[in-house]
Amino acid sequence: MVLGKVKSLTISFDCLNDSNVPVYSSGDTVSGRVNLEVTGEIRVKSLKIHARGHAKVRWTESRNAGSNTAYTQNYTEEVEYFNHKDILIGHERDDDNSEEGFNTIHSGRHEYAFSFELPQTPLATSFEGRHGSVRYWVKAELHRPWLLPVKLKKEFTVFEHIDINTPSLLSPQAGTKEKTLCCWFCTSGPISLSAKIERKGYTPGESIQIFAEIENCSSRMVVPKAAIYQTQAFYAKGKMKEVKQLVANLRGESLSSGKTDTWNGKLLKIPPVSPSILDCSIIRVEYSLMVYVDIPGAMDLFLNLPLVIGTIPLHPFGSRTSSVSSQCSMNMSWLGLSLRERPEAPPSYAEVVTEEQRRNNLAPVSACDDFERALQGPLFAYIQEFRFLPPPLYSEIDPNPDQSADDRPSCPSR
Repeated sequence: MVLGKVKSLTISFDCLNDSNVPVYSSGDTVSGRVNLEVTGEIRVKSLKIHARGHAKVRWTESRNAGSNTAYTQNYTEEVEYFNHKDILIGHERDDDNSEEGFNTIHSGRHEYAFSFELPQTPLATSFEGRHGSVRYWVKAELHRPWLLPVKLKKEFTVFEHIDINTPSLLSPQAGTKEKTLCCWFCTSGPISLSAKIERKGYTPGESIQIFAEIENCSSRMVVPKAAIYQTQAFYAKGKMKEVKQLVANLRGESLSSGKTDTWNGKLLKIPPVSPSILDCSIIRVEYSLMVYVDIPGAMDLFLNLPLVIGTIPLHPFGSRTSSVSSQCSMNMSWLGLSLRERPEAPPSYAEVVTEEQRRNNLAPVSACDDFERALQGPLFAYIQEFRFLPPPLYSEIDPNPDQSADDRPSCPSR
């Protein structure tokens, strides 16, 4: 039979990354091939591809309309990001089974290239949730006369990149809370919690450094803990369905009454999770770091610090910014301790700048960019004129001995 002559129909993508996984972003060109293998000659009306990307949510809720009446309410919503169709072989008419216009495919393997461009507008990142998903796929359809079409669908991944090297995602997150335990007419001391993390944005595989201080002035033994939670929110028909999942957690040491614990950069690693989805109107994926104190027999004391899981990791320069500033302040503090009581005389001008260098550098300087052209004014000429003149002679003797110590202005802080 003709149907038995179609051995396989497959789809392959032209991957541009080293992992050989089809991953794209908005504005990228998706290209690939439809591979058709037949064992004999077949007649084909058309070979089509259909590429689509959409977000879709769906859930049901049970409702009671009376004592003996119950029904189910469906909530569905969909957002389409793109819809592309193309014909690789034949024509568009599927209902024409006449002998005219058929294409003959000979025995063997055949490849048919396809290509389309993703929209330039932001796309939601591919996602599979409990009540919804964001999917992108390409479907190939082989239509032959008097036979059912052969169909194949293959998905590809889209990442809407989130660069964590932005000021809003590099800002520290911190908080403080306190809780007092009461038992009938007795009131124990408070339990206080302070926590801070270096920034808001992270990428999967990174470790969050947690700085926290927990003070237990109550009569109970408590346990400090931390956890990363993912919150999935689905929206349809004015309603919202929320799902919260634990991603990672850690446990500190138990604290008895009157004890204090300090976390100096306790590490909590982020496992491989999907990036945050913040721009989709019907699906939202958010993350948070919860630092809390587990209190037996009472509600926990907790702090929620928002997180954004991105796709572009922290630039090395950004990670050194805080360390450079702290190192600079530390060097300035050491500078005051290392100054000598009696300063040494500086080197002479002839030891630093030769006469030839001085004459060469007094020549006009040619501007090579906008910044230097902006400096070609009177003030810049004044600076250039005196830039290589020798400094005043150094002397440890006051050059103005006529001014007495009594006439000098006094420091207002003394």
